[in-house]
Amino acid sequence: MSSPNRKSPESLQDRLDQVMHLLHMPGQSPAEEGDLSPAEELAREQRNQELQRKLEELHPADVAFILESLPLEERLAVWQRVKSAQDGEILLEVSDAVRETLIADMDSQEIIAAANNLDADELADLAPDLPRDVVRELMDTLDAQQRERLKSALSYDDDQVGALMDFDMVTIRDDVTLEVVSRYLRRFEMLPDHTDKLFVVDHDGFLKGVLPVKKLLVSAPDELVADVMSEDPVIFAPEDDAGEAVQAFERYDLVSAPVVDVRGQLKGRLTIDEMLDYIREENEADVLSAAGLREEEDIFASVWKSVRNRWAWLAVNLCTALIASRVIGLFEYSIEQLVALAALMPIVAGIGGNSGNQTITMIVRGVATGQVQVAHARRLIRKEASVALINGSFWGVVLAGIAYLLYANVPLSIVLMTAMVLNMLLAAFMGVVIPLVRMRLGRDPALGSSVLITAITDSGGFFIFLGLATLFLL
Repeated sequence: MSSPNRKSPESLQDRLDQVMHLLHMPGQSPAEEGDLSPAEELAREQRNQELQRKLEELHPADVAFILESLPLEERLAVWQRVKSAQDGEILLEVSDAVRETLIADMDSQEIIAAANNLDADELADLAPDLPRDVVRELMDTLDAQQRERLKSALSYDDDQVGALMDFDMVTIRDDVTLEVVSRYLRRFEMLPDHTDKLFVVDHDGFLKGVLPVKKLLVSAPDELVADVMSEDPVIFAPEDDAGEAVQAFERYDLVSAPVVDVRGQLKGRLTIDEMLDYIREENEADVLSAAGLREEEDIFASVWKSVRNRWAWLAVNLCTALIASRVIGLFEYSIEQLVALAALMPIVAGIGGNSGNQTITMIVRGVATGQVQVAHARRLIRKEASVALINGSFWGVVLAGIAYLLYANVPLSIVLMTAMVLNMLLAAFMGVVIPLVRMRLGRDPALGSSVLITAITDSGGFFIFLGLATLFLL
């Protein structure tokens, strides 16, 4: 029988529906509390107990999903019914935006009680979202080792390996037999999660190698660790880029890996779950950046918070739309003389924008995986220009044929085909240049790139098509 706190996505959705049903039953609203009869108050208490029981059966990640799926008032009502022992783990699982609303509903002592159940690396994830006075008070409650580990983790940027490393690991010496190691491991009530290897260190904590657990299981008990350990494992430094670490985990099929300082002393380890969390967060950030959003947004956030998150790139959009309208305004006379231009020019702009977004998507993905560098700009421009030329020529001919059937105007069809080819070439060029320039300036290549490329291909498409039409048709 499966564990009660491991639910399939289907049963999790069922639990969400059940939670919402309990929350929406009569008498559950805080506004109704004073108007309940004793029988209604008893029924309300029973429903609250049922709600708490359902929450206790769920994994913290599943409770986080439910909290993220509820509007603020209902979210806080559920949060108040979560057992305090689970608070810390749930805070780690929810999104940053939702975490902010939950922490705001807690007092200092509740936050400290929740944080005391977490390891140093988990505290490092949570600390940036906590009030400063709470962090200082929390530091005072930690032992010297935990305090030092927390300070170490907080000293690194979010995109560095040091900010992601885990301090919970098993270390052994190389001069003992595998039988001794096995007896040592049996003293643990439970091994740290994702323990696929043991770290072999000397008396000063310097890494000498790793002993895969599978080797421990299949090797003779009287063999020495030094004889069966791997002396050249994949290692990372705390200052290494987390994105590069993710690529290494994928390339070498790693589950865990040691993190050592410049002297070779073991500082911690990276685990696959941290890598997966990092990938998910980066992918979410890329999706938001592509839409011009500055940060993750709680879907049930207040109107003002959502406005602040979205206004900047909407302002950029407004400016670019005004530029596009002024480009069209330059050719008002041409459009008046040949009304077909008004019907055809959005096609040129739209196809160019789509082509540019395809290029940008490929380049941003290449940057994220480390395959694309600024030095590749010329080669990428040539390649994307060739693709745009072929696609533009083919679809330009198709569009020109359609235009001829509609308007029986050969020069107009030729101008339309030419404008499409030129605008797709412009889109290819800007689709490579925009993310690489942002990368060169140390900015996020994905941030607003689709907004910029759409603005350029719209204005460029209008200008090219209407300009050619003015020159050759009128």
